[in-house]
Amino acid sequence: MVFYCLFFVTLQAQVRQVLEIPIGPNSRIVYQLDKGEYSVIWKGKTVVEHAYACYQSDRSGDSRRAGKVKYTVGEMRTNLGKAKLYDLSFPNDPSLTQLFYVLPGKDQFITQLIVRSTTPVYAVTAFAADKLHWEQSGDNRALFVPFDNDMWARYNAMPLAGASFNGSEVGAVYNADNNTGVVMGSLEQDNWKTGFLLRANGENRGIELRSGFTDSTITHDVIPHGKVLPLNGRVESPKLLVSFCNDWRDGMEAFARQNQKLHGRVIANWNRPTPMGWNSWGVLKDKLRFEQAIRVVDFFADSIPGFRTADKTLFIDLDAFWDNMTTNGIDGDISKLKEFVGHCRKNGFKPGIYWTPFTDWGKSDRKVEGSAYSYVETWTKQNGRMLDIDGGRAMDPTHPATRERIVHTINKMKALGFEMIKIDFLGHGAQEADHFFDPAVTTGMQAFRQGMQFLDSVLDNRMLVYAAISPNIATARYVHMRRIACDAWSSLDNTEYTLNSSGYGWWQSFLYDFMDADHIVFADEKDGVNRARLASALVTGSLITGDDYSTNGKWSATAKNLLQNKDLLAMKNSIKNFRPLRANTGTRGVEQFYQLKDGKLYLAFFNFGNSDQQINLPQWLLNTVKGGQCKELFSGEAGTLKAGAGFFVPASDARIYQVSTGK
Repeated sequence: MVFYCLFFVTLQAQVRQVLEIPIGPNSRIVYQLDKGEYSVIWKGKTVVEHAYACYQSDRSGDSRRAGKVKYTVGEMRTNLGKAKLYDLSFPNDPSLTQLFYVLPGKDQFITQLIVRSTTPVYAVTAFAADKLHWEQSGDNRALFVPFDNDMWARYNAMPLAGASFNGSEVGAVYNADNNTGVVMGSLEQDNWKTGFLLRANGENRGIELRSGFTDSTITHDVIPHGKVLPLNGRVESPKLLVSFCNDWRDGMEAFARQNQKLHGRVIANWNRPTPMGWNSWGVLKDKLRFEQAIRVVDFFADSIPGFRTADKTLFIDLDAFWDNMTTNGIDGDISKLKEFVGHCRKNGFKPGIYWTPFTDWGKSDRKVEGSAYSYVETWTKQNGRMLDIDGGRAMDPTHPATRERIVHTINKMKALGFEMIKIDFLGHGAQEADHFFDPAVTTGMQAFRQGMQFLDSVLDNRMLVYAAISPNIATARYVHMRRIACDAWSSLDNTEYTLNSSGYGWWQSFLYDFMDADHIVFADEKDGVNRARLASALVTGSLITGDDYSTNGKWSATAKNLLQNKDLLAMKNSIKNFRPLRANTGTRGVEQFYQLKDGKLYLAFFNFGNSDQQINLPQWLLNTVKGGQCKELFSGEAGTLKAGAGFFVPASDARIYQVSTGK
């Protein structure tokens, strides 16, 4: 990745003790050159105070903090647009340089620390501040973002007062009443894991974006972050974004867009319609058999012809235990897999399969498929011990056996004709290690990057690639769609859990082609609960169902009704995602979503309680639809939206409204 293509430098005379860097109307960085620290003023108010940079050059835990500063100013063209570059050097530490990139017209800056060294660097902090001031009236929140979607991880939009936590890669401080906020995070995940560390200390609140972050709960590492070796005599931090926002939701979406532009994609963009279909893990799980899979295909072909993607197909995906159809997995009798693929295609569907490229489930010393190595040689170790996470043993993505296994398995899946693959437990490939097979790889993110790039090279853009359990941000370059939260089934509680991630992680839709709400299972739930479960997918992104449609039950009748609703499917094909309307639910699911598209306002309301609700729109949104035509898409009921009218949502249910804005 190359950040710039042109660079112009203009030297500035060092005649003052303060450097002011404009970052937007009435907003600026005020750098105290004699102290090596700065403040940030947004709209005339100091939001960040005593900000600084530091790095850790050994395992002692001591950080070297920058001191007095000299600077130059230049202009450059980047793949984010034209930028002004402020290049700061530190006479007391000539090895250190801090860069500030300022994009015209944006209330934000990007900063990066460069350490010139012949020895490794263990942690680097390009942005830290002793004081983060956020003193607005109303409901102030701080957003915790997890590293991945494993083990039922939840986001937390916690009250700001007393908030103190370690988040991963990005976070926000915002007002849930007026939506103003500050978004801060890492725009790059190639080498470092970055922590969003918010600290409450009495009346003071500190913030640090630490690259070189691990946590046994959040990143699942039980050892410190790996060292980063110098490249051409330099160790570079990730580029960090600090963005001041009139609407923090715009800020999160802008963060995702800028992250994607800096990374570039390894996999080709998905240029076909929104994926829809079925996955066997929803209900069948380890009971999956060939006969059931065939009957599921027949159900979709014969019983719900109205449930199709915009290009008139579905993905029918065999999850784990597809090897029940074989005698020895992919290397045995695969005739039933061939027959399944053929049956899907005969009915106009696309067959899918499942695999875990960096995880060993056998956990015994045996030969690696397609390789002369043994599995024991591939296991990732931390403090000399094998790393088991969520039941699976982590494999070194840089080991030749891991790569040979990928070639062996993926090529056989392609030869069988599978057109979709669900890849799972990818976070196992992002773990730190005592050492990796490739000596040039010294961090978990470097290993993950190498492993995913190799996997994509073998897949060769032949399949729709769906990531399940995986790092939230770092996975985006390598897959088309990703599960927003793992293992949700049919209950209303499961929908609430999903909507915690969809509500606070919706911005990931700007990193991936599509986000997915996991298998939509209806089972024997009440009608309202099933509407909510389907609505959770509609607000998230793609739509993958999960009931056992090889048998008849309430779920099949529900599918015939809900999955053929023309209004809902038309909306699904038109809208990629919804954003949260009110983001004030802590660790609970978001209940109110909206999206504006093609002159229409779409509203999705969820009621997780036992009492009916009447929901009123905030005035700024109500102004866009005054007197508009309104239709509830589940029921088809239509009318005119009257001034002051609310929206009805029954207990344990959901409603989706389409309102004409007249624009």
